[in-house]
Amino acid sequence: MELIPESYNMAEYLKELDVVDYSHSIIQSKKNELFNKEQTEIEKVKKAFEFVRDEISHSWDIQGSKVTCLASDVLKYQEGICFAKANLLAAILRAEGIPTGFCYQRLMIFDTPEKGYSLHALNGVFLRSFNRWIRVDARGNKPGVQAEFSLDEEKLAFSVQQEFGERDFPIIYSKPNDNTITTLRANTNLIEMYKNHLPDSL
Repeated sequence: MELIPESYNMAEYLKELDVVDYSHSIIQSKKNELFNKEQTEIEKVKKAFEFVRDEISHSWDIQGSKVTCLASDVLKYQEGICFAKANLLAAILRAEGIPTGFCYQRLMIFDTPEKGYSLHALNGVFLRSFNRWIRVDARGNKPGVQAEFSLDEEKLAFSVQQEFGERDFPIIYSKPNDNTITTLRANTNLIEMYKNHLPDSL
């Protein structure tokens, strides 16, 4: 699938946003911990991706109780669903001057269409050294889900099953989708939100 940036102005993918609050001391501290001057751009993106994927728990996987939204809160509490984890990865990379956006899929929430659909968030990252965008999915691996950093082919958490009404959206947005952020801000019960209130459309 050809990825399509929402904007060709790279500055749009470097902006600090209310939920991508990369000036926060906890984000700056983590950035300085993850990165050093000897690393290449590719090494930095891979390092940040693997940190968010592996060290920040997906709240549903751990049956968490807290709904996080701000990148700084996701890092502070070490958990979030895909919408929140995408905010954190964007914050860490934007803090380092690496253009990062937001991408979406529409997936079955559980295992059948009857149980409903949800948007799934991942990130688009522009690699200057390759002059192209790639997508990475820091949702978090588990049995049956194995997302990896790859320059050769996408290795995302989920393969879209179009025959079941799932969709892969090609746009790389400069801001997270309003529906996803509104949902995170409107809910306090993680399990209830995940089962019943996740948005299924952009």
